[in-house]
Amino acid sequence: MKSLQMLIERVILYRRRILVIFYFGLAAALALYSVSFGLKFIKLAGSVLDASAEDMILSILWLIDGALVGGLIVMVMISGYENFVSRFDEAEKHYDREVSFMGKLDSGSLKIKVASSIVAISSIHLLQIFLNAGQYESSQLVVLTGIHLAFVVSALLMGLLENIMKNTHSLHRIGAAASPFE
Repeated sequence: MKSLQMLIERVILYRRRILVIFYFGLAAALALYSVSFGLKFIKLAGSVLDASAEDMILSILWLIDGALVGGLIVMVMISGYENFVSRFDEAEKHYDREVSFMGKLDSGSLKIKVASSIVAISSIHLLQIFLNAGQYESSQLVVLTGIHLAFVVSALLMGLLENIMKNTHSLHRIGAAASPFE
């Protein structure tokens, strides 16, 4: 019976490597998105003398949005791989400088960073919409603002919950260390 349990646990444990397919997919999506970003930049550069200030602002906001989305994809790929598939080999010296930030991206931190990125992306989209407010009905603006506020409130609540969880975990560790019975 014990060997069957070990077999099941081993199968479940090694199946996490299937996630690598998703991270390769995200890397491919990032490559495709970078092509789109490059084309948008070339279009912006070609029209810099003819574009209005408002069009320039909207195009630059789109580029900022693109950079945030790209960073979000990288953050999810690296942190997800390290948290759920395998740790990056820190023994190799040339990786130390390249991946030194990854130790700070545990699953709780990742959730907060992803939520913050979504709020930032939503803010940029909302700003783009408000710069073209004449093209929208007031009810649409209210709905879009409500959706953005939902993202903001969700990010704040996730941050609050993460903070509570860290404080609770710290208190449990302190209490366990101070307990003479354990």
